[in-house]
Amino acid sequence: MGRLTTHVLDTARGRPGAGVQVKLFSLDGGRHLVASAVTNADGRTDAPLLDAGTFRAGSYEIEFAVGRYFADSGLDEGQPPFLGDVVIRCTLQADQNYHVPLLVSPWSYSTYRGS
Repeated sequence: MGRLTTHVLDTARGRPGAGVQVKLFSLDGGRHLVASAVTNADGRTDAPLLDAGTFRAGSYEIEFAVGRYFADSGLDEGQPPFLGDVVIRCTLQADQNYHVPLLVSPWSYSTYRGS
């Protein structure tokens, strides 16, 4: 069985993105919340978003509440955040492991399929 993990890196400060709300939605048969977590001090969720017991192949969205993270951090200097929620839509295949890092600043983001 596969698994899905993630972490957030705050590229504006050069450190992990701690305290970011992460939600995972299945898109098969409608948009349904599957998992929810908050990143820890290392910018990672404490447990995989999907693991051997919950992993199903299909289409998903990972939603990162980066607007709130940057607003709470004070980095935006009182301005409303440019980015709100970053949503990554991906398709997961059976029996594979996925790691989806989010590299984010208040003004941009990047992601990739990690190992």
